[in-house]
Amino acid sequence: MRGFFGLAGLLIALLIVGVLVKKQLAATQQAMPALQLPAVRGAPGPDAAPGATVKQQSRQIEQQYKQAIEGAMQKARPASDDNQ
Repeated sequence: MRGFFGLAGLLIALLIVGVLVKKQLAATQQAMPALQLPAVRGAPGPDAAPGATVKQQSRQIEQQYKQAIEGAMQKARPASDDNQ
């Protein structure tokens, strides 16, 4: 009888953990918005010239990312108040 209650308690605990894991996995698999490239002045938009080659387009995208990263790195950080 004691073994039966022990096994039943173990199965109930396993069921609860399974439900919690299922909820957690469902929450992490929600759709995320697609990454959008930052708008850069002078960069071609969606209506760019059809004569642009893939190499030129990739260079433009690379430049946009570099500028976005540099811009993010240049943002001022809050000053720390170290009174030493």
